[in-house]
Amino acid sequence: MIRQQIMLHEDNRANFTGPFTLPLGEVNGKTVGLIGGSGLIGSKVADVALSLGMDVIISSRSGSLPSSHRHANNSRVKVVENVEILLRESDYVSVHCPLNDETRGSIGRSMIEQMKPTAYFINCARGAICNEPELIECLKENVIAGAGLDVTVGEPPEMDSELWTLPNVILTPHIGWRRIETRQRLVDMTADNIEAYIASTVDPSAKMINVVN
Repeated sequence: MIRQQIMLHEDNRANFTGPFTLPLGEVNGKTVGLIGGSGLIGSKVADVALSLGMDVIISSRSGSLPSSHRHANNSRVKVVENVEILLRESDYVSVHCPLNDETRGSIGRSMIEQMKPTAYFINCARGAICNEPELIECLKENVIAGAGLDVTVGEPPEMDSELWTLPNVILTPHIGWRRIETRQRLVDMTADNIEAYIASTVDPSAKMINVVN
């Protein structure tokens, strides 16, 4: 879609007047791998993928989902402890793990080279989870088909970063949270948490969400 729009902006209408020249493909029947995808966001991505007819692989340290997880008994959702299985079998690999000392720079050449050459890498989590120089080199060498990046190590990337111009990269300016509806939910959640905290002083059953400490 993006390449088609670029052609139109360049006043190139060849795909309307002759044979269509851009690659086309369905996601139905394809597999998406969700690295650290058992949490709230990863589960939502799995919901969308399943509705589009995709199969889902989720990497989890335990190799399983809690019995209460809504995808725990779904025959089209496979859970693996070994992320290498996810990399080898997925047509799309999407990152959903947090950034911490263990994950920082963890996705680099050694992992990307295990992906299919036709696969796409997607990162809407945190840019520093990737070893960005190694990702760029893999993309330049066509080790994988391409990448969709909403996050980068530096935001924005350095002005001389090759991410700006690589033809197999779709780059967006960390817009996953910027929609009006998204920000309204954040405000509502904050208000709900404040109310729950106040209520918990008299009602121990009042629960806050996303409590980390």
